[in-house]
Amino acid sequence: MPPYTITYFPVRGRCSAMKMLMSDHGQQWKDINVSYEDWMKGDIKKTLTFGQLPKFEDGSLVLFQSNAILRYLGRKHGAYGKDDAECALIDMMNDSIEDLRVKYIRLIYQDYENGKDRYIKELPDQLKYFEKILASNPKGFLVGDKMSYADYNLFDLLLNQKVLSPPCLDSFPALKSYVDKIAVRPKIKAFMESDSYKKLPINGNGKQ
Repeated sequence: MPPYTITYFPVRGRCSAMKMLMSDHGQQWKDINVSYEDWMKGDIKKTLTFGQLPKFEDGSLVLFQSNAILRYLGRKHGAYGKDDAECALIDMMNDSIEDLRVKYIRLIYQDYENGKDRYIKELPDQLKYFEKILASNPKGFLVGDKMSYADYNLFDLLLNQKVLSPPCLDSFPALKSYVDKIAVRPKIKAFMESDSYKKLPINGNGKQ
């Protein structure tokens, strides 16, 4: 049996980053997909600590909250920081990535028709900070000299932005190089070419 189990909806959503991290580190997992019909019945929701998915299991350990899961996997597989200072910086980066992800999710699920043009117009103001951070690190990562869990999260979110607005990285050479570099990492490339990734929609409402 794979060491990990992820219970989630049949979308990429908030699980792609953790799956990319696991893939890159040679880990396997079992997917349990919850249909929206079953979710709306309410029985599954009652069993979850915060009434939310994803649910992540590593043996007897059960975790909720996607960023907590990412941090756990980062610590377990050497994708955190080499000391307390790096860990703190990585957490800071991930909090900023979460800020952008929440804006993206609100657009997708609450204001897509009316808000898409405004979101795309304002996106450069969000991306410029990450461009500056990546351009200042000769290693090309958010923090330190190797990928952290925050890098997987940013990479996944940038892929979503490119689907929403294909030219969005054209004015950001460091971000464009970052995405291109991570996309060809062999195990990530293999995961992204697999049916378990390609056949899942990005979001649950068909908007992207």
